Amino acid sequence: MTVNFTDIERAHRRIAHLITKTPLLNSPRLDEIAGRRLWLKAEPLQMTGSFKFRGACSAISNLSDEARGRGVIAYSSGNHAQGIALAAKIFKTRAMIVMPHDAPANKVANTRAYGAEIIHYERGTESREAIGAELASKFGLTLVKPYDDPAVIAGQGTVGLELSEQIAAQGLSVSTILCCCGGGGLSAGIATAMAVTNPDITLFTAEPEGFDDTARSLRSGERVANETEQGSICDAIVTPTPGELTFPILKALAGGGFAVSDQQTMRAMRHAFDTLKLVTEPGGAVALAAALFAENLPASDDLVVIISGGNVDEAMFAKALSID
Repeated sequence: MTVNFTDIERAHRRIAHLITKTPLLNSPRLDEIAGRRLWLKAEPLQMTGSFKFRGACSAISNLSDEARGRGVIAYSSGNHAQGIALAAKIFKTRAMIVMPHDAPANKVANTRAYGAEIIHYERGTESREAIGAELASKFGLTLVKPYDDPAVIAGQGTVGLELSEQIAAQGLSVSTILCCCGGGGLSAGIATAMAVTNPDITLFTAEPEGFDDTARSLRSGERVANETEQGSICDAIVTPTPGELTFPILKALAGGGFAVSDQQTMRAMRHAFDTLKLVTEPGGAVALAAALFAENLPASDDLVVIISGGNVDEAMFAKALSID
């Protein structure tokens, strides 16, 4: 494994003073809909509105002074972008972000407001990886990948450390975690933490239908790709294929994956707001959609659901709230 529990502990020591320890929320109304107790780890309440700030802080804090002096570059549709932009501002280093042309306007605006330089590319026709590598070489910047970076995975794993403390403090009988999954950094980090602190708890991934590359990869035992990166409302977690570093971790530790429809995701967004007044973006709500609507869920009276982000634009949120 490229990341172990010690790496996560070290990341937590570096960033604990910067991140928000997000709450574990429960709603009796939501429990009634789900037919079991749901405990929502509310990462929309994290700095920059998603868990990505954890990995960004971990990666930048782990750089040498010389590397930080030159700056960093990242590619992202928005949440990693915002995390890197704010972390770079905190650590007083330059940040350049490669973002798709169709990234949500609010994510672009927030990234720019944190002081990052934005380079746009055409999703589906241009390679963000190639653009990022070229700019990194040209300007001497350190590339911080959104999930295939050991320091990023370790930073996301701090969610698992917090969960372990919260589960113990509340005396919960949890055997299953449902986690939103794109490239797999968050799910791999949490699974790594749980393997040590709570080995009886199994993590399952949740993805949009048609973009469930991780679930299909876990079933086949090898990395498979999505046919396209366009066509889902869950822009934050649409990736070509599971990460080279993250997939071996998930293959060893995850229990499998679930896929949900856009309609189910929007219904989950509405339920989160109606019951807990929690604002979620589509990609951040797929695990809740799986908890509410997926078939063949593992039997567990207490189910932990990772709500990974809340950076939703007005039009999409209004559409979700209008769902019956």
